[in-house]
Amino acid sequence: MTSVSQGRSDVPEIDLTDSEVLRDPFAAYGAIRERSPLARLVIPGLGPVWVVMRYDDARAMLGDSRLEITSGSFTPPPGIPEDCLPYLRTMSDASPPEHLRLRRLVAPAFSPRRAAEFRPRIEPIVERLLDDLTEDSKDGPIDLLARFARPLPMEVICELVGIPLADRPRWREYGATVAAGMSEGFSVALPGIVAGAKAAIARRHDTPGDDVVSDLVRVRAEDGDRLSDREMVSLVWHLVLAGQTPTNLIANAVGTLLTHPEQLALLRADPTLMPRAVEELIRWCGPVLLSIPRYAREDVSIQGTSIRTGEPVTAAIASANRDPRTFDDPDRLDLTRAGGPPGHLGFAHGPHFCLGAPLARIQTEVAIAALLRRYPDLTLALAPGELRHVPDPGTWRLPSLPVTL
Repeated sequence: MTSVSQGRSDVPEIDLTDSEVLRDPFAAYGAIRERSPLARLVIPGLGPVWVVMRYDDARAMLGDSRLEITSGSFTPPPGIPEDCLPYLRTMSDASPPEHLRLRRLVAPAFSPRRAAEFRPRIEPIVERLLDDLTEDSKDGPIDLLARFARPLPMEVICELVGIPLADRPRWREYGATVAAGMSEGFSVALPGIVAGAKAAIARRHDTPGDDVVSDLVRVRAEDGDRLSDREMVSLVWHLVLAGQTPTNLIANAVGTLLTHPEQLALLRADPTLMPRAVEELIRWCGPVLLSIPRYAREDVSIQGTSIRTGEPVTAAIASANRDPRTFDDPDRLDLTRAGGPPGHLGFAHGPHFCLGAPLARIQTEVAIAALLRRYPDLTLALAPGELRHVPDPGTWRLPSLPVTL
């Protein structure tokens, strides 16, 4: 799985194509974490990337202003039409002052309070999707990923942002393209994505509503210097497509519960455990394995190793969230685990802490609660040992989740 580098600090190396790393990143990263606080990722076709393995160091790294997300943190797909290139620059890769300005404009719509207030609009979406599942289950097992976990977040974010019902099927197609990876398909879809964002903005100019696009239109009208037309378009499409992130969280969480019957029984017996259970599921089987790479603006020392100016560094979230220095018996799923600090890093930390975290939490709570309430006999439609994850070095995700209702 690993070899020892003869370079700086003789840190371990992790080959992201190694079958052990892809099959069980939690175990693979955990073994390295106990050998060294820092390692090097070997990525074919790219230079090596520093990776922080332990919780305290990862949390500090994610909040360190000397390490920043830049355009180099993302690899754009080939073939982007020239007129769409300006809209690829999003809040995620903006410089710190610009990032903070844009984040402040949209943060109120994604606050914990707003997410809680939005729950009554999420619940009927969940119930409608489950109604369809119930009808279709008469023909046999259902793929809960394709039929529930994937469409739910897109429906929710379209509702929150302000995408009309008639346009949502098209956005679901765009979302599926992005979920498949930043590939040639994204380049082909991008003109439609940009046009859809522009159309949503134009519609809310004429008919404002209770949604994020309407809020941005009001900001633009009150003070055009705070938000350019390009920034508005980029914000809208990025918020919508990034809003499908809970898909893998919901699927992983349900799959994990169905393969841990004793924990599932606890949750069924005491539904008030749900908020704590969701936090534990994010820690234990959250989809994010590695953080977005940061680049050193100056030389930075991590555990005595010098990260030189311009070098990339990432955090092994899958390792940090199972660090025994922070969490007791970390490899055990425990839905009764005490909450509060220190919290998991499933939504990252620092200035790039996931904007949609409160909404993702609420969605996952509502989705799991409704599933357990409506389907007391919910089971996997295959043996637990046959539930396999996609060999993706960056995301812990299932290709499907066949269940019997």
